[in-house]
Amino acid sequence: MNTITYNPIGIIHTPFQTVDDAPSQPDDVSGTIEILPELAEGLQGLDGFSHLVLIYHLHKSQDYRLKIIPRHGDAMRGVFATRSPNRPNPIGIAIVALEYIDNNILYIKNVDMLDNTPLLDIKPYIPSLDNKDIVISGWLDKNGKQGR
Repeated sequence: MNTITYNPIGIIHTPFQTVDDAPSQPDDVSGTIEILPELAEGLQGLDGFSHLVLIYHLHKSQDYRLKIIPRHGDAMRGVFATRSPNRPNPIGIAIVALEYIDNNILYIKNVDMLDNTPLLDIKPYIPSLDNKDIVISGWLDKNGKQGR
């Protein structure tokens, strides 16, 4: 299989240094994203959106197992049926609230990633495209739990 290489477009800064420090899907934790200065003009028009989809590299991810017991689970599950950060390709995705942009710095809320996380891409969250009316959450619906 071919190797795929990505270069970070910036760095996500948060209060969390370790996986144990990071909460699961927090509502009110602030952070910043420092976009590389040479890519800052790509932010034009983004300030009109309330939420962003972040795609990032889970830089402190450890070896993965294909079957795990998830953080909020009670049985063994395949890693692809979880939000575990330890995956064959350590790619994270999150929806965050955008507070404001100052030059190449984005001020965001609802962060759960670790400090100095390499950011791979930003996309605006668009409810008509991203929000689905009928959603089934697999084993989480059966457990009555949410989370990783």
